[in-house]
Amino acid sequence: MSRVIWLAFVGSCFLLAMIPGVSTAVILRQTLRAGRSSGVAALLGNETGIFLWSMAAVFGLSALVVASEVAYGTMKAVGAALLVLMGLQSLWKARHAPPVLDAPVPPADEAGPVGGWRRSYGLGLATCGANPKAAVFAMSFLPQFVPHGANTPLTLAALAVLWVVVDVIWYVGVIWLVGRAGAVLARPAVRRRLEQASGAVLVALGVRVAVEGR
Repeated sequence: MSRVIWLAFVGSCFLLAMIPGVSTAVILRQTLRAGRSSGVAALLGNETGIFLWSMAAVFGLSALVVASEVAYGTMKAVGAALLVLMGLQSLWKARHAPPVLDAPVPPADEAGPVGGWRRSYGLGLATCGANPKAAVFAMSFLPQFVPHGANTPLTLAALAVLWVVVDVIWYVGVIWLVGRAGAVLARPAVRRRLEQASGAVLVALGVRVAVEGR
């Protein structure tokens, strides 16, 4: 691949990472609720899902998912339900939080039952893995950067790895910035508003996933 194609691909990946979506909402939710470590765990889970979908595109499995109405519809329903459930959990937590004056402020990186590393990783992986749009995107986005005459499977695999690396760089920066604001964000009143906002966003994203077409 020429240097121009590599640079174009990296630039496209950064632009895509900057667009808020399901991944951003889940990663920020876990970071705000349980600190940087949980945010990074959610990020790694999400990137695992992206890599798996990219590999599926390499071997043509993504095309099978897109072609199957049952598989596509099932994944769409599961992904939407997961997002709505996480959103409702955040809204419930905000509504039933202890009074502001009595609420303790947890350490910024405390990994409690909500934000345990495995749980956050699983949420990131599940939301990406149950998103059929990720399959469609991987199948349509990556091949655009494969030069004529190149080894297609090998090039697609290299592009998938680079896509994940770019995503990790971007989101680690976002998580770090959120962590830097931890003293402000950890205030009970602020955390309650953030829970409400993240819950509303996740429910809205879940509804959008459920109702939008291919």
